[in-house]
Amino acid sequence: MGQTQYVVMWVGSKLKEIRKGKDLKLNELSQQTRISIAMLSKIENGRVFPTWHSLLQIFDALDLNLNSFFNDLPDEGDFSGYLLFKSEDYKTIEKEDDSQGFDYRLVMNRTLEKSALEISVLKLSPGATRETVSTDGFQFLFVVKGSINYRMGKNTLTLNEGDSLFFDGRIEHVPINNTDQEAFLLLMYFLKID
Repeated sequence: MGQTQYVVMWVGSKLKEIRKGKDLKLNELSQQTRISIAMLSKIENGRVFPTWHSLLQIFDALDLNLNSFFNDLPDEGDFSGYLLFKSEDYKTIEKEDDSQGFDYRLVMNRTLEKSALEISVLKLSPGATRETVSTDGFQFLFVVKGSINYRMGKNTLTLNEGDSLFFDGRIEHVPINNTDQEAFLLLMYFLKID
């Protein structure tokens, strides 16, 4: 995903969050802005970026300040080496307003350019051992089952079932299972391509 698509998704998600925080239905926003429900849905779900005119109409209807709206737009260049995502902090998102039984949780939205994707599942036995390693790329892991400690350089992070971690693979790292139960991890490697 490029920087532009990242911004489109961020803007849409934030607009939806603000609209819902004001207990405003999509059809009510449509009436106030004269933008179709279908177009508003596409904007909120990050499928299209609104035109400047449409964006100003939405800001006016939601009583938003243009400058303060973009103040917390994350800078993709700010990255301390790893991001820990606790399951209780996952943000619930709706892809479509008419869906039922679909529980989407946004774990991570990052721009990574010039990388190849590799996905693995790891069964980590109790007491499993290995030296720390490093990888030339980024890694994302999701704890499907169990609890682990994850050594990241000088830090040791505790991850429980449902937690996830995104980090720069160049940091020496190793998962540790100090429990008496197997742990299952979903691993995604974003390996740099020259």
